[in-house]
Amino acid sequence: MIKYKPFIAAGLIATAALTWSFKEDLFQVSKNLDIFASLYKEVSINYVDETNPSDLMKTGIDAMLDGLDPYTEYIPESEIEDYKLKYVSTQFGGIGASTVFIEGKLFVNEVTEGYPANKQDVRPGDQFVRIAGVEVKGKDRSQVTQLLRGPKGSSVDLLIIREGVVLNKTLIREEIKLPNVSYSGIVDDIAYIRLDKFLENSAQEVKDAVQNLTKKQPKGIVLDLRYNGGGILQEAVKIVNLFVNKDVLIVTQKGRNPEKTISYKTVSDPIAPQVPLVVLVSGSSASASEIVAGALQDLDRAVIVGQRSYGKGLVQQTFNLPYNSLVKVTVAKYFTPSGRCIQAIDYSRKGEGGKRVKIADSLITKFSTKGGRNVYNGNGIYPDVFVDAKKYSPITISLISKNLFFDFANSYKKSNKSIAPAADFKVSDKDYEQFVSSLADKDYKYTSNAERLLSDLRTEAEKENNLPAVKADLDDLRSKMQTAKKEDLYTYKEEIRKALETQIVSRYYFEKGKVVQAFQYDKEFAAAKSVLNNTPKMLVILKGTGEYKTIGDPARKNLAMDN
Repeated sequence: MIKYKPFIAAGLIATAALTWSFKEDLFQVSKNLDIFASLYKEVSINYVDETNPSDLMKTGIDAMLDGLDPYTEYIPESEIEDYKLKYVSTQFGGIGASTVFIEGKLFVNEVTEGYPANKQDVRPGDQFVRIAGVEVKGKDRSQVTQLLRGPKGSSVDLLIIREGVVLNKTLIREEIKLPNVSYSGIVDDIAYIRLDKFLENSAQEVKDAVQNLTKKQPKGIVLDLRYNGGGILQEAVKIVNLFVNKDVLIVTQKGRNPEKTISYKTVSDPIAPQVPLVVLVSGSSASASEIVAGALQDLDRAVIVGQRSYGKGLVQQTFNLPYNSLVKVTVAKYFTPSGRCIQAIDYSRKGEGGKRVKIADSLITKFSTKGGRNVYNGNGIYPDVFVDAKKYSPITISLISKNLFFDFANSYKKSNKSIAPAADFKVSDKDYEQFVSSLADKDYKYTSNAERLLSDLRTEAEKENNLPAVKADLDDLRSKMQTAKKEDLYTYKEEIRKALETQIVSRYYFEKGKVVQAFQYDKEFAAAKSVLNNTPKMLVILKGTGEYKTIGDPARKNLAMDN
């Protein structure tokens, strides 16, 4: 009994210190609140010019939170609905159409299958002139959204221009439910589940997909978390529980406030404990996505494929404020089962010019998975199988940003009543030539990578007073680049054609068609299939044999510094 007394004493001292610390914090909060209230009152009443009290307060709040992290934010009553759609639930009354502004005009970008816009033959490329009797011209994105959305069962009148013809349509709004699982199906004997977000009911949607697909006895499951920015932590824990046994630690959140330190374990028996599993991640996979990928990696339950994830290891909680407003506060950091925190940016420090800085290399520490593989903190989740990210060339980026694929896809749909199934569709050489011809009078100016490097070279030559000596050579090189640039539509033909195919397929098979069509070019999915089709390789990876012993060694600087 005696040997435990020092630990008891230390615990009492620590508790007393924490109690004193929070009492001091509360005193400082109360003191500074009084000061701020008095200052706000005196400035509002006595400032020489007219002030708007609400704007003044909003400015003060934003300035205060700006010194913290980008996830701690104030949500006024006017923005509550948008907040709920983004972070809680994707259900609202609407027509099921997305829009895009092109040269100040509002066009339908895509329609969702089975919803009012689709039922009433609203098409991509239609121009909205008036919504609910209100002119669209001059309106911003949020104002357009407010006009299109409304209570379920209410009507909305649309004035549309389609190829010069004016159309009037009345649509009855329905409850729009944007699923967390946007696609699930069997692809080449593999069960594929694409999870776009971790909002309400996401775990149930993944569970339903797993149960349905495993009935077909697939070789394995691919859970696609690429571009998934996260959501509700508890949903992530439930999803891991589908593949991991009961009473296993999944994640621990630790905050300065002891009440915010919570450990989350699995609470039920898994439904797919033995099915081989691969998780796809990208540089945009963050937060709850990283909890799922990190836990499954630490427990040696899944092979992670793709690129290093974003590195957001922070937990937020919302608190109600007066007058129906909210504040979302970062209350804790989370730690995967091995004990690592994958947060990549240290928001408590700032570098030159006030820029945020990465977690210092000296703080990156080695941890071990359940089976003894080496993993590291401070850098997101590094995949077991790395696949280079898809990168578009400047010309493709320009064509996308100028909506030139959009225009051609609309005209293609008009000329072609049907196309091959989404999984097989390809743009023919003849179609591609028609696309190139359609660009003849279009502006898609861009700066190539080579031109950017040449510009940098010219700048350096000027700094070193060497420009006169090399100017002729630089000008000659620039001229040759301009000539070569004219061939970029053919140099990058395959890349451009793939992007064009995606746009065209969406006109016929909607969002799900885009997913299906993309499988034929998906390098990460191909890598996942390769793993699932090679059981010995999968076992080697999960056991950490040979080259797979260490995952994301920070000695490789590109892992520690890139994001």
